[in-house]
Amino acid sequence: MYEDSSWYSFVPDLTGRTAAAPPTRSLHKRKESLLQQPNGTGIPIETPTFSEIPEEDNGPPEASVVRRANSFTDFQLAARRPARAASGQRRAGPRKVHGDRSWDALDVPGNRRVNELSVLPLLSGGADELLQESRRDYSLYRDQLALTERHIDSLIRDADETLALLTTLSTSFQSVETQTSSFQARCDNLMTEQARLQTLADEVGTNLYYYAYLENVSRRLNAPGASRLAEHSDLADVLDNLEACIEFMSKHPDYRDAESYLARYQALLTKALHILEVGFSKQLETVSQDISRRLGATQSESAQHALAYGRFEEMILDSYSLVPNVRKAMLRVYDPSGNPNTGTASDIYANTAKNMFHSYLATRDRDLRPLVQHELDEFQKEAKTQSLEAACRNHTKQSFERVYNEANLLSKIFSVSPLPSATEGSAFQALKTGQRWLMTPANLKPLAQSLQAALAPAELPSLCNFVGWLTREYLMPEYLDEESPFTVQCCQYTASLLSEYLWTFTDAAFEAETAKSITKADGAVESAHVHSVLKRAVELLGMFDQCMPKERCQQNSPVIFKIVRETISVLQRVEAKMRSAKSDADPDLFMIKNLLVLKNELMSLEIGDIRSHQTNPMQHFSRIWETMGPQNWLGFVGNIVPGSLWSRGSGGPPAVTAKTLTVEDMSEQLDELLRLSIRAFTGRWAARMNGAGTAARGKIAGDLRGRLEAVFGEQPEVVGKLEEAIDISVRALRDADAEKLGGRRY
Repeated sequence: MYEDSSWYSFVPDLTGRTAAAPPTRSLHKRKESLLQQPNGTGIPIETPTFSEIPEEDNGPPEASVVRRANSFTDFQLAARRPARAASGQRRAGPRKVHGDRSWDALDVPGNRRVNELSVLPLLSGGADELLQESRRDYSLYRDQLALTERHIDSLIRDADETLALLTTLSTSFQSVETQTSSFQARCDNLMTEQARLQTLADEVGTNLYYYAYLENVSRRLNAPGASRLAEHSDLADVLDNLEACIEFMSKHPDYRDAESYLARYQALLTKALHILEVGFSKQLETVSQDISRRLGATQSESAQHALAYGRFEEMILDSYSLVPNVRKAMLRVYDPSGNPNTGTASDIYANTAKNMFHSYLATRDRDLRPLVQHELDEFQKEAKTQSLEAACRNHTKQSFERVYNEANLLSKIFSVSPLPSATEGSAFQALKTGQRWLMTPANLKPLAQSLQAALAPAELPSLCNFVGWLTREYLMPEYLDEESPFTVQCCQYTASLLSEYLWTFTDAAFEAETAKSITKADGAVESAHVHSVLKRAVELLGMFDQCMPKERCQQNSPVIFKIVRETISVLQRVEAKMRSAKSDADPDLFMIKNLLVLKNELMSLEIGDIRSHQTNPMQHFSRIWETMGPQNWLGFVGNIVPGSLWSRGSGGPPAVTAKTLTVEDMSEQLDELLRLSIRAFTGRWAARMNGAGTAARGKIAGDLRGRLEAVFGEQPEVVGKLEEAIDISVRALRDADAEKLGGRRY
């Protein structure tokens, strides 16, 4: 507040005075006046003016202790000293000297006696003057303190006034804040109401947009130049807006005229997609004319391949927004893998997608027909003049390359790579129809038909070799660590080709061969212990195992079941002839031998090593014997000892025949056939040995041994097991006889 502080800085600088030297003591000079301060210079003290105060000294001077002036008592003592000196009285004790004080200042002779009464008049006249002189400095400080006090009082008053003003302002601010809070609350309510109204207005505006858009889009789609939208990016916006309007009307059926607007928007969406479809068809036709003309003008296979795929791709994709619009429509129906999507107006999009697929496939089929026909003619020529298997392999590889190129082209145009799917609405199913010559991942029928036509008149081994090569080469390759995208796709093509065409074709070929070489066989009795029909059945089983994956070679395979059933039927007919003709060959031993070989081959087929019978044809006999050996049916011996059931010839028809076989229980029923044959054989020979004497028993044992070695000479374990079974049966018969006689025979 007080920027200029020099007005109250009036304290003189008393420290700057230099002290005067003490006067030389002399008898002729007057002593210093007692009124003069000892540390003064003898110059009368003058009251400084405000102008003499240094401007830079803004505060009071530093305090210093000054010598007090002599009091009135000191003057009285000074007056008594001469009288005491004249009377010769001396004050006892040490004399106290008060500096250089003397009466020189009063101009009184030292030898003159001055009494107390004579001094008092002099002192009374100068008392005020002395008092003023002694109080001069203190008056200055008092004035300064008084001025400072007034200044501080002024500051205090100002501070009080300021504090009062601040209190008033604080009160005012609190009042304003109270009013402002109320105002702010009202403003917040207004803003909330404004936001609500804004939201309501937006909703109303949005809802009105779904109604107002109808006129705009109708005028645009029905304009004379609406067909140019297929090449423009605005068509994508039109499709999005129409789809949004359809979705809105579908979700709010209670809105006014919602049903009518929904139908009109669906019709407009169909029209917009039709514009896209027509534009795509025109683009295909333009490209097709140029490509087909160039393909007919060249004979080079490399040039034809470059035109059919490279040039076609370049021309079809050379459009402003046509292909992006086509992709947008396709992705509304299918995902990138070809699975169907569900969404707004999906049925309308699906119909357009199928139409564009068919237009594209028809165009490609027409353009590539000469090339495919030429390749087919070359394949048929090679199949007749060269190796059929090599021709089939080359044709398959060439066809897979064409299918792979078509799949890549299809993916680039439609942004869809359809995977095999049985779903009705998938892209794979949509691509399966409408093709004749063009081969795609969804249409391998042309390749299958050409292969079947070439392999149909061929021998069954050629068909098995080709199908086996195809399975090992692509379906289960040995170089999975180095697989490429082409190899992966070829695996997919092979799976489709085999499962849809070649496996059923191969099964039919095996069934025809089974009927020709097994079912229609005469079933004549042969001298060999393994019948020729069984040998042919083993060959068929081996070929089937080599050309098929293990999943199709299990016991539930209809082909294997038919081979086994027809083979058992022939063997049972041969057994019946042997019994009726009463030949030297043992019919039960014949059935045991052939059934064991068949059972062993089936077990080999299940583990995948059908060729092992060449070195060890009965390698699985131990497992077979564990399943239906004597230790498993010995408990049944006591029930069949009376004899009628030991021989199937005397006990009626067997419990299991070829006609009673089922594909599900074929293995168990085959075991039962073996078990019946073993029971009949061991029971018959045990009865002969039990009823014969000691001498005859040895002859019978030798005859049995010769028969067993003649049939199972290469399998001594089979001979041992059968002899063991006969011994067990003999002991059982003896025990039964002993029980009848009331004793036990040994």
